Amino acid sequence: MMLMSMTGFGRCAETINSRDILVEIKSVNHRYYEFSARVPRAYGYLEEKLKSFLQGKVSRGKIDVGITVYNTEGKDALIEVNKPIAAGYLNALREANAELGLCDDITLSSLMRLPDMFNVRKNIEDEDVIWADVKTAAEKALASFIEMRQTEGAKMKEDISARLLTIEDCVSKIEIMSPAVTEAYRNRLFAKLNEILAVHQADEQRILTEAAIFAEKTAVAEETVRLRSHISQFRALLDSNEAVGRKLDFLIQEFNREVNTIGSKAQAQDITKIVIELKSEIEKIREQIQNAE
Repeated sequence: MMLMSMTGFGRCAETINSRDILVEIKSVNHRYYEFSARVPRAYGYLEEKLKSFLQGKVSRGKIDVGITVYNTEGKDALIEVNKPIAAGYLNALREANAELGLCDDITLSSLMRLPDMFNVRKNIEDEDVIWADVKTAAEKALASFIEMRQTEGAKMKEDISARLLTIEDCVSKIEIMSPAVTEAYRNRLFAKLNEILAVHQADEQRILTEAAIFAEKTAVAEETVRLRSHISQFRALLDSNEAVGRKLDFLIQEFNREVNTIGSKAQAQDITKIVIELKSEIEKIREQIQNAE
């Protein structure tokens, strides 16, 4: 199994044991698994069988299955001539002929055109046999459906992987820039105190203490370490053999949490720009995984 999209479509139309069977499976995004089916009224029992058939094969998404079944040999119906009605029509017509002195030209074809001449009854079909035929078509439709979801999932994974590399690059830049921001602050503090104290020598210990406080307030090492850990977990989930959409959604929220903290600590315009880029990439990943199963 690989990362799969929640959207997909699969179709199979085949003639199986003298039946034209059409099965269509389609799905769209949904937070949970939701199943619905459209089946002919006479085959209503197929809905539960289809639901059980798909259970476990699709874990998330709004699934809609459509089924049509048509017996090409007409064996699904038993047609009989309504003999009492036919006899009644025949007797009534012959009496009318006798009374009116008409020519008796009554034929079978003329009788067949009269109302209620036929009884049409549906044959009782073996549900297990029908389901076996429908299941054969459903399996092929499902294979096509899954293939489309896998194809979309592969494209999604490729895009996300590229964005994760961009995020890592941004994190590296922040890790390099963050100590430099503290050093620049310490130098500015030295210059400011020297300016204030003029000829008096600046208290170096005080400056170091102020710089240490500033460094503690603006340090983002913990956040960048956690962010790298989240990236590693994210990649592992992308290669997982299970449905990971919900886990990815949770993890991307953790990405945002760390980046927001970095942004609130940032004291340099250059770091702020990188944080904006990070948020943009994270949002694009979030949009992608909304469609992940």
